[in-house]
Amino acid sequence: MTSKNIARPLAAATLLTGLALAGCSAPQAGSAPSSAAGTSAASASSTPSPSETSGPFGDFASAGEACTTIKEQAAGATLLPLSAAQGKTAELEQFKADLAETAGRVPDSLKADFANLKEVAVAGVTDQTVFSSGKLQAAMAPVTTWITSNCK
Repeated sequence: MTSKNIARPLAAATLLTGLALAGCSAPQAGSAPSSAAGTSAASASSTPSPSETSGPFGDFASAGEACTTIKEQAAGATLLPLSAAQGKTAELEQFKADLAETAGRVPDSLKADFANLKEVAVAGVTDQTVFSSGKLQAAMAPVTTWITSNCK
């Protein structure tokens, strides 16, 4: 019974993530990132501080690296509860660490939104209503908007 309760929200989240990220195939050369629409509800304490050396693609060397990593981490964030449900503790902890590292490396225009996505996804490990209530989709929306605008 528990696996059905977990599988349905995960399948929906995975489908939505796949659809949202499907149009983002490769970075557009020479384009600078634009600000994502909307604001985040993430608290200042959970938002990584902007880096003084942050370039147009954050702390990534190129647009391609930024887009690839941000897309992978955003999509993977929706799968955190699956790792937890399967008892993959080491994998879960590694992904949480990778997600936090990425949140600190994203461009300044995306920092608050990506930090919010990280917080919501991690909360979904213990609270399945994050998926069924639409909280994850809401947290994913500004990240998807940034990806759509900057990763062509």
